[in-house]
Amino acid sequence: MNVLVFGASGATGHELVRQALNQGHKVTAFVRTPSKLKITHDDLKLVEGNVSQYPVVEQAIRGQDIIFSALGASNPFRFDQSVVEGISNIIQAMQHSVVKRLIYLSFIGVPESRNDGGFVIKYIAPKLLKTEIAGHELREKMIRKSELDWTIVRAPTLTKGPGKREYRSGEELKSHAFTVTISRADVADFMLKQMNDNSFIRKAVRIMY
Repeated sequence: MNVLVFGASGATGHELVRQALNQGHKVTAFVRTPSKLKITHDDLKLVEGNVSQYPVVEQAIRGQDIIFSALGASNPFRFDQSVVEGISNIIQAMQHSVVKRLIYLSFIGVPESRNDGGFVIKYIAPKLLKTEIAGHELREKMIRKSELDWTIVRAPTLTKGPGKREYRSGEELKSHAFTVTISRADVADFMLKQMNDNSFIRKAVRIMY
């Protein structure tokens, strides 16, 4: 498939690109700074740009089958309007280009699911990551209102650990642990599996160990 990854130069974006290439897909990586993506491959194409710029977003989306977003604020303690504008541009460009499938990485700390994400996410994250959570909540609302075949993946705290490929997923998952984490490798594995799984289309799914 033709796969486009927004936020490809971030840690989770790297995993999405690497694993998608290993699975034989043709990958387009949308990056602000190409030098930050430390991957080279014959089936990898780089698009340099800012998601807040609609023309370059629309051009990148044309001809794609699946769109992945691993976008996050440049500073988790400061609201990043450019990411909000970016998601708006992605939605608009996908609808214009008739590309339907969007898989968006969010955070289990949004109000709808934070009570089930363990002690730290329930009590500490809302204070420490207030602006980042607000950004995800706003972007989720925009995606939900779209006509796309979206899946919102709500992950807990992300780690650099290896992929286990053994994790739980579901709309009502809960954890009572003090700290709930999952590796970026396993988040990417789950997100890529949604390419061939319609179980969570137009749903927000949680993932954790």
